[in-house]
Amino acid sequence: MALPLKGLRVIDLTKDFAGPFCTMILSDLGAEVIKVEKPGSGDETRAWGPPFVKGLSYYFLSLNRGKRSITLDLSNTAAQKVIRQLVQDSDILVESFRPGKLAQYNLDYPRLRRMNKALVYCSISGFGQTGPYRDRPGYDLVAFAMSGIMSTTGEEGRPSVRVSIPVADIAAGHYASTAILAYLSRRLVTGRGGYIDISLFDSIVSWLSYLATYYFATGKEPKRMGSAHPSIVPYQAFNCKDKELIIAVGNDSQWQALCRTLELERLLKQKRFNTNPDRVRNRTQLIPILSRRLRAKTASYWSRTLNKNGVPSAPVYKIAETVRDPQINHRGLFKSRGSDIRILHQKPFRGSSESGQSNSSETIPNLRDDSWCVRVKLADQTLHQER
Repeated sequence: MALPLKGLRVIDLTKDFAGPFCTMILSDLGAEVIKVEKPGSGDETRAWGPPFVKGLSYYFLSLNRGKRSITLDLSNTAAQKVIRQLVQDSDILVESFRPGKLAQYNLDYPRLRRMNKALVYCSISGFGQTGPYRDRPGYDLVAFAMSGIMSTTGEEGRPSVRVSIPVADIAAGHYASTAILAYLSRRLVTGRGGYIDISLFDSIVSWLSYLATYYFATGKEPKRMGSAHPSIVPYQAFNCKDKELIIAVGNDSQWQALCRTLELERLLKQKRFNTNPDRVRNRTQLIPILSRRLRAKTASYWSRTLNKNGVPSAPVYKIAETVRDPQINHRGLFKSRGSDIRILHQKPFRGSSESGQSNSSETIPNLRDDSWCVRVKLADQTLHQER
């Protein structure tokens, strides 16, 4: 069977990370994605390097698989006409311009909806289309800093740190693709599309999850705890003989299995460690005991033994170890394609009716490569309308 979004067309007026991440998900699901870029330089992530692979930035490579690219200067009335023509026969439009900017080009949702009532239109911005911060520029790091999550990330007594990937961008891209799919589902019933307003700030604040609940329940700011968890013990990284190991004990049965595996059965007789609340209260007494034992052997030994006995654990991988992992290779997440280097190739989920399938367009778009294809589509569309 075909991929779920096969036959749908997406007009991609986004750049940087969040928008391209969203449209890449739609491409992975089978949609035809036409990426519109600025003439000359294209998406600014094309220049975010080094490293570069055949002139393409590693950053751009990670976000634009399966798309076609055309160049249009949207301040030009002829280019605006091309977009309006494309909209007539498209299903989704995703844009990441400053709020209000596309209205200046007559490409905002109210105008385009008149041409295609079934269009699902999604705007992605730093702070959303409304509110006092509407016109602020907003990159991932800005939203992350303001979310409250950055203040809890890192180790106590040390400066705030960013996560090594753009989590606000990823959150916004995921929420955008989810909302688009929901609107497409509703369209099956109503025949109408709709407008979606996604912001990086809203998206990453929603990730506060239990940290926000902790604050409202206690009135206290959550502390920075490194890899440790505020409410589960042991649930953190430990130093082994050679490298770090994560142990994640989520219930008392796993705690008992951990003690037996580490040959620390004596801890099972101590009431201060009997239950998870007990272990949280006595964290500072327990962690040094476990740390001393775990330093005696390698991370791979402990991980193998603990997992065999039902205790979730894993060594802290470097990226080279991740891409060589047999489970990742079995699932086929990394493959070599048109860029001549291995990239994240597969969507990280599987469907029963799409085994082994991927979007037919697997190459990374070069600037101007697909302009002729789009012109042909527009010519065919115009001819059809004239008939």
